[in-house]
Amino acid sequence: MTPAINLLIKQKLAHEVLQYEHDASAESFGLEAAEKLNLAPNLVYKTLVVKLDSQTLCVAILPVERMLSMKLLAKAAGAKKAQMADKAEVERVTGYVLGGVSPLGQKKRLMTVIDESAQKLTNMYVSAGKRGLEINLAPQALIQLLSARFAPLCQ
Repeated sequence: MTPAINLLIKQKLAHEVLQYEHDASAESFGLEAAEKLNLAPNLVYKTLVVKLDSQTLCVAILPVERMLSMKLLAKAAGAKKAQMADKAEVERVTGYVLGGVSPLGQKKRLMTVIDESAQKLTNMYVSAGKRGLEINLAPQALIQLLSARFAPLCQ
C-alpha cells in the first residue's frame, strides 16, 4: 500500500487501484499507464511539481497527453513565474520517486491546481504513488482531499 491508497481508504472515498507492469525504458510514464491499462489518454492525469517565483512548490495535475503552461500555472497559483522543480526536492518533499508522484499522500501538503478539463469527468486516473499503479477516482475527491482548485493549465 502506498500513502495515497492509505489516505483514500482512511477517508472512505470511492476509488479503484489498477496495476500494470512498468517498463523502465518508457519515455512517458503517464502515456505508458494509459496504453497498458487500455485507457483513453484524456482520462489519465500526470502530477507535476513546480517551483513558483516565491520559492514555494505547487502541484499541477493535467492530462498525460498535454503540456503544462508555466504561465497559466503561475497565474492560477498567484505567482508571476514558475519552473519545474528540482528532482531531488520533489522526491524529498513528496516522498515519491519521479514517474510515481501521486497528488495524494505526499509528505508535505502543497498547493494543488487541477486542469479544468477534469471538471467534465466523472472519474479520472492519477498515480497511486508507485510506477505501475494508478488510482481511478472522482475529480471532486481530489478537490476535497487536497483543497485543490480547477484552472486552465495546458498550452
